[in-house]
Amino acid sequence: IYIYNIFHHMEMFIKGEDGAPSNFDMTMQVVRTVYTSKIISSHRDLIALVFYGTEHSKNPNDTFKHVYVYHDLDEPGAKRVQDVDALRGEKGAKLAAETLGCGPSSLGDALWCCANLYSDIKLRLSHKRLMIFTCREQPHGGDNVKDRQARTKASDLKETGVVIDLIHLMKPGGFDVSLFFRDIVSPPEDESELGLQLEPCEKLDDLQKRVRAKEQKKRATARINLCLGDGLNVAVGLYATAVTARKPPPVKLYRESNEAVRSKTRTFHTQTGSLLLPSEIKKAQVGKQIEMEKDEVDFIKKFDDPGLVLMGFKPMEKLKLHHHIKPSVFLYPEEGEIKGSACLFSALLKKCSEKNVYALCRCIARRNNPPRFVALVPQNEEVDDAKVQINPPGFNVIYLPYADDVRTLDLPRCTSASQEQVDKMKDIVTKLRFKYKSDAFENPVIQKHYRNLEALALDMMAPEEVEDLIMPKVEQIDRRLGSLVDEFKNLVYPANYNPESKPAAKRKTADSGGGAEKKPKVEVSMDQIKVHVQNGTLGKLTVPVLKEACKQFGVRTTGTKKQELIDALMDQLSS
Repeated sequence: IYIYNIFHHMEMFIKGEDGAPSNFDMTMQVVRTVYTSKIISSHRDLIALVFYGTEHSKNPNDTFKHVYVYHDLDEPGAKRVQDVDALRGEKGAKLAAETLGCGPSSLGDALWCCANLYSDIKLRLSHKRLMIFTCREQPHGGDNVKDRQARTKASDLKETGVVIDLIHLMKPGGFDVSLFFRDIVSPPEDESELGLQLEPCEKLDDLQKRVRAKEQKKRATARINLCLGDGLNVAVGLYATAVTARKPPPVKLYRESNEAVRSKTRTFHTQTGSLLLPSEIKKAQVGKQIEMEKDEVDFIKKFDDPGLVLMGFKPMEKLKLHHHIKPSVFLYPEEGEIKGSACLFSALLKKCSEKNVYALCRCIARRNNPPRFVALVPQNEEVDDAKVQINPPGFNVIYLPYADDVRTLDLPRCTSASQEQVDKMKDIVTKLRFKYKSDAFENPVIQKHYRNLEALALDMMAPEEVEDLIMPKVEQIDRRLGSLVDEFKNLVYPANYNPESKPAAKRKTADSGGGAEKKPKVEVSMDQIKVHVQNGTLGKLTVPVLKEACKQFGVRTTGTKKQELIDALMDQLSS
């Protein structure tokens, strides 16, 4: 669950230099982005939006003054996105001033209100996160009583498993987190968790990047042990770093109530029609009827318990590019499973990186999975200028091929290019080279799909235009290449070659007289036909061959089908 506490003060409406959006506008834009992304990726996550330091109050039973619960803790939807859109821009600032107003601040009351929102949810929550957006380093202006109340309530929330994060925004004179908020926020859960940032967010991109890094909950696809030797195990988790984006599957709805339809599969006996229980279903070997219980089949498939077993180490140069056969996953320690896993994992990562080697392991990710050999390639931590983590420390798990996966291909023989042609193509490739970033190219089909859904849900007049980023920039390419393209064409293609011109139509033969082309005459001897009749292999002959055989044997037939021609020949020769 994510709670967004917006510190509502007049400083938040001051625009930046050169017409830059105000802190309030940037915050509303980030909240809208989180809402829309959650609708697409994690629509079951519950989100609330709370303002404090307001003149008007709106919370359960109006228990807390100057705390305004703009959105209760619930799943995001189109109505909430429209509500946030109404608070953006100059009109949004006026609406916020009328609806919310500005009053005394009490972070302790805001945290208490958020705790009540959590307690009112009857569902079992996997994780709880509370984000604080503010541009005031001392929200209570030095009031020691309110500061103490806020610290006490923050400590109570952290004991119940709530993670409190601070997203502080730029203000004149800088933002000193040590004055108050250092005691409020939660420490990072592990080394990969983005901790308290000392520098405030000045731009919208920095704010969105920091919020995205905090609000995305990392979920392991599997948690297993890495066995380094006899009795020495390290608890690790496997994480999918990149997943192919696809359109969501269609959901079947009940015609009358428009509710989602749930499908159930039941197995019935083919002869009696009685319902079969899972214990009554057995598996059998094809051919010989060998019946097996489900537990016996699972036992046959089981090679070993899930886990990673260290086999040894190899130099990095032994790992080739063609060894990649499926997407890799990321390996990270799970300190909560086995104490000391993070320390030992960090030492192994450091030594592998220093010696430039990878760890060769046998991997069984889940029960009944066949074993695979994997290479654990070390990856050191990288951060950007804003101290936001770009690459976490850990191992990339590269799945290695078996001998059967590597095959010899018979490549077609083509004419080899001359050295002059190769050098000219190298010049072209050098001119067109650029730094590739996977997040710079979006799938236009999926983007258009979600834009259409967004326009339909938000009652927009028309969906937003989607820029196709995968289309080549022809003008920029021509400007970079200059005359290299013509020079390459002169080296490779014949004179006056135009790749866009259509190939010339084939000339008809002179003896055809402009009519249809003559079909080649099919010749077959009578002895060959008799041999086919004796062996019963007339069916292997084609229809034109059978027609020619009928003419040679004087068989009159009006049929054109293969079986009719065969029957006519058989009757003639048998008689």
